[in-house]
Amino acid sequence: MTSTKTLIRTALCAGLSATLAGCLSSTPHWDATFGDSINQIKEMQTLNPNASANTDPVAGIDGTAAAAAQKSYAKSFTAPPPPTNSLTIGVGSSISY
Repeated sequence: MTSTKTLIRTALCAGLSATLAGCLSSTPHWDATFGDSINQIKEMQTLNPNASANTDPVAGIDGTAAAAAQKSYAKSFTAPPPPTNSLTIGVGSSISY
């Protein structure tokens, strides 16, 4: 009876050891480069990384036009735009059998 218990314990320990071995990190290269692809994509999407160092003011639009554009932009989020066409589908039709 003792040998049966010992055999069962040995089998359980072996199974547990094999199961826990699957939890070990076997990807040191992937762990070392984790996040590099995101950083590379962010760099690729940045047009001018030194834009904040530019102290030259923007030219090409006056204050009145800029204020009107900003108000129009803000208003576009509060009120829906008017409909551009009045296409109605299925009104006035009937199905008779």
